[in-house]
Amino acid sequence: MDFDMLGLAPRLINILKEQGIVEPTPIQTQAIPHAMNGRDVMGLAQTGTGKTAAFGLPMIHALLKAGVKPNPKAVRGLILAPTRELAKQIAENLTAYTKGSHLKVALVVGGAGIVAQTKRLAGGVDLLVATPGRLIDLLDRRAVRLDETIYLVLDEADQMLDMGFIHALRQIAPLLAKDRQTMMFSATMPKLMSELAGTYLTDPVRVQANPPGQAVKKINQSVHFVAQAAKTDLLIELLDKHRDELALVFGRTKHGCEKLYNVLEKKGFAAASIHGNKSQGQRDRALAAFKSGKVRVLVATDVAARGLDIPDVRYVYNYDLPNVAENYVHRIGRTARAGADGSAVALVAPDEMIELKDIEKAMKETIPVASGREWEIQPGQKKRPNGGGGGGRRGAGGGGGGNRGGAQRAGGKPGGGAKRRNGGGGGGGRSRSSSAA
Repeated sequence: MDFDMLGLAPRLINILKEQGIVEPTPIQTQAIPHAMNGRDVMGLAQTGTGKTAAFGLPMIHALLKAGVKPNPKAVRGLILAPTRELAKQIAENLTAYTKGSHLKVALVVGGAGIVAQTKRLAGGVDLLVATPGRLIDLLDRRAVRLDETIYLVLDEADQMLDMGFIHALRQIAPLLAKDRQTMMFSATMPKLMSELAGTYLTDPVRVQANPPGQAVKKINQSVHFVAQAAKTDLLIELLDKHRDELALVFGRTKHGCEKLYNVLEKKGFAAASIHGNKSQGQRDRALAAFKSGKVRVLVATDVAARGLDIPDVRYVYNYDLPNVAENYVHRIGRTARAGADGSAVALVAPDEMIELKDIEKAMKETIPVASGREWEIQPGQKKRPNGGGGGGRRGAGGGGGGNRGGAQRAGGKPGGGAKRRNGGGGGGGRSRSSSAA
């Protein structure tokens, strides 16, 4: 199967070839034909599987064929993403796909100047990539109109639900053209996702690449059972073994990530950090330095867990386990991109055992032990409180908003792992559940 067989316009196929893209991924092979036939699509696939092309190429093909320019302030196709980083990456990909055409692609996210974004939208755009909160700000200012929007894409829709964007969706949906095509892509399918699909999609075709909740097979996973107070020393020891390779380190809180970054920098690592307390410019510069290899270790909250395509990331460290089991899969999906191998290492303190069990249950596999002995879960032990590190709500940096009011509901529907082995070292023996955090 190649892109010629999917029926895409020759100029699109040529652009893909220029970028070295010659064979469609499984999610693209399944989704593109249905999308080009005008069907609503519900796509289930992990990050890194080529979802942007799966929804972007059919829209671009149709807009090129139609040859209709947008009216002032109007948008032909709207792509909503939960975080600024993901939105920016989608916009960059779509801009590359539309190279040399008359199609205009625009990006609007929080943390950037709204006046400049207003001017960019004044003449109308063909494809608008937006975080929900900033889009609502622009709608309130009458800087954009969606009544001519005939394509809607919800990317990483399950994360939008986790981050409280459902209220924003309820405000945005009634403003779109009633006769439209809607595509929704998600890595997991919780019950609320089914309800969301039932609200916004009409008779959708369901396509699926990897089983939801399962990690990419080429990721070598391991767990170290280690006391919270000993985590930093162990992380430094592990990172020191591969200083020349890119490593992404996930922490739970913004403060914790910044503190860890400072320690690593003092230890001589080329490090940077991104989280909700960083300005958009700081986050962009840190990511650019990491992608170029100038920075080798990036410490981040879950703001970097989805969608970011950095092909050369060889190691992902879960310094802190996420509260939501599915986020573990998204985090480690930053490695083993495009068929490469990768390693995912989890550092687990006594009070994270419930999170670890939830992760293994969600993945239907047991993560092999690299060091330490499994901690006992004590009677009455609960999950650690959410660190609020993702930064998805307004002001926290994830999407520039999206947790506004808006009780208005949308109108009518649119037209096997290895067994655990106990090793030595690391966290020592069994321990009390009280954390050293």
